[in-house]
Amino acid sequence: MAKLFEPYTIRQVEFKNRIVMAPMCMYSSHNEDGMIEDWHKTHYATRAVGQVGLIIVEATAVQPQGRISAQDLGIWNDDQIDGLADTVRLMKQHGAKTGIQLAHAGRKATVDGDISAPSAIAFNEHYKTPVEMTLADIKETIQAFKDGAIRAKKAGFDVIELHGAHGYLINEFLSPLTNKRTDDYGGSAENRYRMLSEIIDGVRSIWEGPLFVRISADDYTEGGMTAELYVEMVNWMKAQGVDFIDVSSGAVVPAAIDTYPGYQVPLSETIKTNAEIPTGAVGLITTGIQAEEILKNNRADMILLARELLRNPYWPYTAAKELGVEIKAPKQYERGWIY
Repeated sequence: MAKLFEPYTIRQVEFKNRIVMAPMCMYSSHNEDGMIEDWHKTHYATRAVGQVGLIIVEATAVQPQGRISAQDLGIWNDDQIDGLADTVRLMKQHGAKTGIQLAHAGRKATVDGDISAPSAIAFNEHYKTPVEMTLADIKETIQAFKDGAIRAKKAGFDVIELHGAHGYLINEFLSPLTNKRTDDYGGSAENRYRMLSEIIDGVRSIWEGPLFVRISADDYTEGGMTAELYVEMVNWMKAQGVDFIDVSSGAVVPAAIDTYPGYQVPLSETIKTNAEIPTGAVGLITTGIQAEEILKNNRADMILLARELLRNPYWPYTAAKELGVEIKAPKQYERGWIY
């Protein structure tokens, strides 16, 4: 059996394979209320039919001002639970495990009104200058993540992922490039980590299931974070009960990134090896052979696919054929999947 199609277990949750759909914003809450719409249900259930082992729902805002766009999904009030629960039900019908990424956009929010960040520094000339968060703002946001986790649990998700990457709020606190605070939430690595630490503790106090954190393991800018620097923080995460690191990179500040197939895999390997924690590799992974090489050489434990699953929601079947593995198709599709 190819390793890509071996089951994988975290905290008694078994994933039928190592294929993960990475969270990708759909910008489809057209009433700007953060609610699930028919598009989301169709989109996610289709990837479950395609035999993706774990599907992580897009960045879902824990506060209205934490949306990347006004069309983003939300999990800031109880009215949003039913739509999420129905989407979970549809995915689980086809054997997929389900995750949700809890998020706050910080200074990269594009909603009306004030936006917030650790420091009052705009991402670039096209973004608003954020308001520096007060200690009360920070505590309120930490509580919002915990409340979002409570709602995710009620909706029936198997996995919660905290979005600490791509220049959004948690990432802004972690990186010295965007966190210029002089209080307990800025300065040293321990202080910059403090907000994420308190979010993890809050979530873990009510959540017994697998807990992932997505990080941007390289800021691609002098003076910023690198995978080697993140090892220390990941060890702190592990000690607090984080089970898995979803290793991405970039986007905390404008930077040139040399992209190529698998360009982020070395970052995953660095975190996995030096922090001794399971990791996911993501970024221009497009073939089963490529995914299998990453897993067999112990560079990651799961493979996250993003744009490739937009292009081909049935990618697991394509990868199975490539690797000479037979996987079961839904009865309705059996005539279409002849090996």
